Amino acid sequence: MQLARGRLVPLLIATGALLGTAFAPSGPATALAPDRAPTPKTAEATGYGGAVASVDADATDIGIDVLRHGGNAVDAAVATAAALGVTEPYSSGIGGGGYFVYYDARTRTVHTLDGRETAPLTADQNLFLENGKPLAFADAVSSGLSVGTPGTAQTWATALRKWGTWSLAGALRPAERLADRGFVVDQTFHDQTAANAARFAAFPATAALFLPGGQPPAVGSVLRNPDLAATYRQLGRQGTDFLYNGQLGRELTQLVQHPQVDPASGWNARPGRLTTRDLAAYRVKEQAPTHVDYRGLDVYSIAPSSSGGTTVGEALDILDTFRLDPAHASNAAYLHDYLEASRIAFADRNRWVGDPAFEQVPTAGLLSPSYAASRACLIQPGSSLASPLAPGDPTHPGGGCSAAGAPAPTGYEGTNTTHLTVADRSGNVVSYTLTIEQTGGSAMTVPGRGFLLNNELTDFDFTPLVAGVPDPNLPAAGKRPRSSISPTIVLKDGRFDFALGSPGGATIITTVLQVLTEHVDRGLTLEQAIATPRLSQRNAAATEAEPAFLGSADQQALSAVGETFKLNPEIGAATGIQALPGGLYQAAAEPVRRGGGAAAVVVGVGG
Repeated sequence: MQLARGRLVPLLIATGALLGTAFAPSGPATALAPDRAPTPKTAEATGYGGAVASVDADATDIGIDVLRHGGNAVDAAVATAAALGVTEPYSSGIGGGGYFVYYDARTRTVHTLDGRETAPLTADQNLFLENGKPLAFADAVSSGLSVGTPGTAQTWATALRKWGTWSLAGALRPAERLADRGFVVDQTFHDQTAANAARFAAFPATAALFLPGGQPPAVGSVLRNPDLAATYRQLGRQGTDFLYNGQLGRELTQLVQHPQVDPASGWNARPGRLTTRDLAAYRVKEQAPTHVDYRGLDVYSIAPSSSGGTTVGEALDILDTFRLDPAHASNAAYLHDYLEASRIAFADRNRWVGDPAFEQVPTAGLLSPSYAASRACLIQPGSSLASPLAPGDPTHPGGGCSAAGAPAPTGYEGTNTTHLTVADRSGNVVSYTLTIEQTGGSAMTVPGRGFLLNNELTDFDFTPLVAGVPDPNLPAAGKRPRSSISPTIVLKDGRFDFALGSPGGATIITTVLQVLTEHVDRGLTLEQAIATPRLSQRNAAATEAEPAFLGSADQQALSAVGETFKLNPEIGAATGIQALPGGLYQAAAEPVRRGGGAAAVVVGVGG
């Protein structure tokens, strides 16, 4: 079957004794009766003065309040992220890391911070081997062995120091109040807790905080976390030294090295190697963003150690050789090219991208238009490429239609990250994705501190994915595991046009790529592009598809040219902001995924 398209030529309260002693809750963990209704969510908002979009209404409201009180986009982003540490504790918090992308409207420049977690300085490529064999993923996840040096707190402090106007204490204060006051448990939070109840129950501090009476908190109950409120207060007063050179760091590393497990659970929580030396040595990296020109737009994202910017960027360079607008391509033809470009970009990502402090990452080659042309010629309208597809060689971009070497599969990444997008009245913009890896991270809560630790080191490949093929994502001392986080900011003629990002593990890349191309090429509004059913092809035999796509005419057309599909109930949970004429912003979030998101503006149209 020929697909029609044109082608361009070339709380629940938990407190505890100090670590090192038996955990002893100071009082019963009880759900409070709700004293207020849940904060309503709106998936789209248009107006003036600034905008915020996140997955949570309380967090979005805090960001908007910061903007209303004179804070800029960075101040509001940090305050929103801290609030998500309260209401989205299974996805984010100071026990994790992330990537921060910032557009400075005055200088019209984009800056990025790599706040990714790092492996202990004593780690090597055998980190996840036991008796000479790789650990099962399930055995590694809920353990001290999976915990990397957290980068989030240092990311917040660095962003505020470089580009913000508020102090760290000031930016944390709204989230501190939220943690003390509590938030109303919704169905999504309840379901996430229930899905992790067995893991959480193995760790007394986590069970006391998130399983009151041994059960997930009821929908409509109020979850308070005074321990986290106190932790934020101390972090604000003492600065990040509290974590990286102080008491909190000592407690954190003690837990990692000596996980506190309920003996009745029978769980073997392997001890980790993280030390106070690792915390003291940690540094957030300010680095240049990735950049590609797509349809005359400047697309900026995060460079390695994340693979997001290079993989989205390479796919866009490939797609730039095709006409994907409705006048030249049917929707099925557009989706075919989108899936093939993603397949090719993932083949290259898996072979070439890792932490550039340890690996020779050919970022320039991966983002070279000549290299994209040598990969785009693999795409044919009447057929789909077979996966796993072999990578090309971006160290020698150009030449003919290229494929070289053995293919490497895409490894597993946890999906429960969170993303926020903020713009202020001066035109400054933040696109920020933060994470503790999978839902609930390592499942270990620092007793008396109210936050979960990441299991980010499981993003490393435990052993080479293909024997004899170089793997850039093996563990090493101080190395950052490869990420798929893709916070993106798009400029038009040097000025902010739109920004977006998403959680979702490796599906982050495909979510950002699909939303971006649906918006730019297919003419959908950002809100419509976020709501559209998603497909995710990551150099696998089958493309993952959301339920609304399966059985559609587009699926039938793609199946006829060799594409195969399997169900993924939910792909990503994007947020974004679009600049509109006349100084307006449109904030957009998910209407349904992850329980729906929350978009808001400082002054609504007509408000």
